[in-house]
Amino acid sequence: MSHLIDVKDVYKIYNPGENEVHALDGVSLTIDRGEFVAIIGQSGSGKSTLMNMLGLLDVCTSGRYELDGVDVSTMTDDQLSEIRNKEIGFIFQGFNLIPSLTAQANVELPLVYRGVKAEQRHELSESALKRVGLEKRMHHLPNQMSGGQQQRVAIARAVAAKPPVILADEPTGNLDSRSGKEVMQILHELHKEGRTVILITHDNGIANEAERVIRIQDGKIVEDYKNEKKE
Repeated sequence: MSHLIDVKDVYKIYNPGENEVHALDGVSLTIDRGEFVAIIGQSGSGKSTLMNMLGLLDVCTSGRYELDGVDVSTMTDDQLSEIRNKEIGFIFQGFNLIPSLTAQANVELPLVYRGVKAEQRHELSESALKRVGLEKRMHHLPNQMSGGQQQRVAIARAVAAKPPVILADEPTGNLDSRSGKEVMQILHELHKEGRTVILITHDNGIANEAERVIRIQDGKIVEDYKNEKKE
């Protein structure tokens, strides 16, 4: 069986020429279906650049990236957008909710882009909000909810369409410890259901929640190991 994610000798170079910066410097890695992986690195390590590439938000300067057996390295923005909408659910540190929309409307927004009919959108959004414990807050606006609740709305939005890959960028970064634990518990539940979870973090404690840890520094992978604490 082929790997879900297969990255081969990938470079991302900014300002090519005299002052060029190698944000990714010959990165190669594979991630299989159903893995729970943490990619850890400090600010400037290249982890955000790697996340953007894995999430099809950016493309590499050179190298090859196959997602589910398809080479996405040379696709157009429209092609990348179509695959991204179907394959990947994003959870961001800053929630990225639209202030004027209710929790349910925020969750439904990606489903609108996917062309899902209204009745099915309602069903999927309600189901997703129930699974994160927000069935009583569906009609609240973001500013009527705590940070932890807003992040749970963001998770519901990411999972409503049941994408096979969940890409979480510092998902506990703006939360208190209790809300952070709740968010991590939801990610563990999604993983148990068979989703591939990729967690981007600078926090060793959060990284240790994953089954596998990939450490990046100066645009290179410097460690890649199974976490013995996790089964």
